[in-house]
Amino acid sequence: MKSTSEQSLRYQVEKWLAPGSTAPVHVMEFSRTRVGHRRYVRVETSQPTGTRSLFFFRHDDGYWCVFPPDSDRAKMHVERLAA
Repeated sequence: MKSTSEQSLRYQVEKWLAPGSTAPVHVMEFSRTRVGHRRYVRVETSQPTGTRSLFFFRHDDGYWCVFPPDSDRAKMHVERLAA
């Protein structure tokens, strides 16, 4: 089982983007997905190698992840085929 700190958005941002004191992270967008109405956040950081941006999705268990919940991914795929 993961610790409480591992489910935080801060932990996930540091894990995936590894910001340093010279590379601040900015929240560029936050909202809810059209499918499933789940919370998501897009964060961005600039480094000498370029700008990096990632989306983080809030899951039902309270964890923030770089992928949407399984049930929403299936719905997103079906919605895309119907369009």
